[in-house]
Amino acid sequence: MRWNAAPKVMSRYQLITWWSEQDQAYLAEVPELAGCMADGASYEEAVRNA
Repeated sequence: MRWNAAPKVMSRYQLITWWSEQDQAYLAEVPELAGCMADGASYEEAVRNA
């Protein structure tokens, strides 16, 4: 018997990214989600982590 996984729902949020000289990392923030911020060594990593 094969079980079907529930469909995945993708939400779209505004994502603000910038380079932080102080942290020497890219930062990504999701304003609609209070406190949701992530960092990464690359832009892609910061977005993925968010």
